Amino acid sequence: MSSVATTRPVLTAERDEGIRPTVRSRLQEALPKIVLAPSFAAIVVFVYGFILWTAYLSFTTSKAFPSTNWDGLRSYEKLWRWTFESSPPSSWYTSITNMGIFGFLYVFFCLAIGLGLAILLDQKIRGEGVLRPIYLYPMALSFIVTGVAWKWFLDPGLGLEQTLHNLGWTSFHFDWIKNKDFVIYTVVIAGVWQASGFVMAMFLAGLRGIDGEIMKAAQIDGASPLQLYRRIIIPLLRPVFLSAFIVLAHMAIKSYDLVVALTSGGPGGSAWLPSNFMYEYTFKRNQMAVGSASAIIMLMGISAIIVPYLYSELREKSR
Repeated sequence: MSSVATTRPVLTAERDEGIRPTVRSRLQEALPKIVLAPSFAAIVVFVYGFILWTAYLSFTTSKAFPSTNWDGLRSYEKLWRWTFESSPPSSWYTSITNMGIFGFLYVFFCLAIGLGLAILLDQKIRGEGVLRPIYLYPMALSFIVTGVAWKWFLDPGLGLEQTLHNLGWTSFHFDWIKNKDFVIYTVVIAGVWQASGFVMAMFLAGLRGIDGEIMKAAQIDGASPLQLYRRIIIPLLRPVFLSAFIVLAHMAIKSYDLVVALTSGGPGGSAWLPSNFMYEYTFKRNQMAVGSASAIIMLMGISAIIVPYLYSELREKSR
């Protein structure tokens, strides 16, 4: 890194002195571009190129295989017609309803629990070095592992319910994972368990970055601990709240493997999220245009969250 970083000053000095740059200095200047070129080309092709390809397919009559027959907005019309006109509710309606439930509860509880854990650890409690990795450990697991573990734990014939029955509490029942009206809440439980520690780490870093003199001045002025957090500390954590919200919302919208591993889609697809709908219709029901349309709608949802955030960050830096 240091040798590459020094090439530009050397070349600038050579040009300022009227010395013609040597072949070696030119190669050193071009080296970073040469190293990054393959990765940049791969991103352009396999990320942005396939996004454009998916958008194109959503306007065609593609079924099991891609088609170039233009069909306009028919796939998008079909999705929203299923949403508002179908009876019983369509799987797309179920998916976006579940997305609203899962997204709101997932973000809310992760923020609340993460902030609470960060405040707890910020009190310099004994054993902080042990508790911090314990809270962070779930984030090291894949969603597949988390889903399978919680599937065993919530299975009425195998996990929590069966264990309490064996202990004599035979009246206890917890069958949400097999109940189509409550199965989405089991996805919320597993997701919150996995991500809360990560949010805790973000808030803890924010708390440790607050100037201690501000808190000491507030305490001297007679502020109680509750007032200190409510009026000073939490408002100062606004950038952390925003960053955590962006990360969690992005994770919620693209969630797929957690639903599959935990519920296998739920009874009758009752736990589907838009990502599950997209996979099912694209690769199993041979409705590639409809699946592509749902993927573009997901992309628009993510963009509606990330683009304003990036705009505000760039605007703040320009100021």
